[in-house]
Amino acid sequence: MPYPTSESLSKRLKRPVTAITAYDYPAARICDEAGVDLILVGDSLGMVVAGFEDTTSVTLDHMVYHTEMVRRGVQRAVLVADLPFGTYETPEMALKSSLRLMDAGADAVKLEGGFGQISKLERLREAGIAACAHIGMLPQRVKEEGGYKKKGKSEEEANNLIRAAVALEQAGVIAIVLESVVAEIAAKITNSVEIPTIGIGSGTQCGGQIRVIHDVIGAYPWFVPPFATVHGDVARVMRQSVIKFIEENE
Repeated sequence: MPYPTSESLSKRLKRPVTAITAYDYPAARICDEAGVDLILVGDSLGMVVAGFEDTTSVTLDHMVYHTEMVRRGVQRAVLVADLPFGTYETPEMALKSSLRLMDAGADAVKLEGGFGQISKLERLREAGIAACAHIGMLPQRVKEEGGYKKKGKSEEEANNLIRAAVALEQAGVIAIVLESVVAEIAAKITNSVEIPTIGIGSGTQCGGQIRVIHDVIGAYPWFVPPFATVHGDVARVMRQSVIKFIEENE
């Protein structure tokens, strides 16, 4: 059975795009039924589900397992799965890893980086695999860069981001995630491409927004990014429910 084409997925991702992460069946089903356009099985699960310090400890086996769970809950949204750290070093490695995620149920894969990923994206396109790009702050390089840093502050860096976005679009990606990019530069990138840009911590002028589900619903009380708006308090409800359970059994 052929994978969804980039063209068919692009038609389903019209600006503004609403995107959210999901890591299991119930969260995926709720997000899908609520009408989210794109659901990402993000390697952020390493932090908010597995308790790692960052995303670099997430393996391809982790991503396959969670993609399979999420697929069962998604009927209408575009389902994208992250290629984790160290699994797309070469075009052939990227293809091999992507095939596992696609066979697990993804509609497309996402990889981090700009110009250096063009040959890999071209290989995926040749194989009929749709892809999303991710530029700006790259979580998989957090150790290499010594922390999470805003991107696009200098003129050179801003110009490189804009040029990279155009090159990624030409390589056939269906969307570009802009993470922690200076808002003014994110707006310029958005205006430089036809495909959706999906912002996270990059201002409001992107072609859509993506958030981690735990931040939106208040399920991870130990840290909330400054750009995230919390619309619930799931952690408090869970804690109170467990306390009530303890009390009824004392």
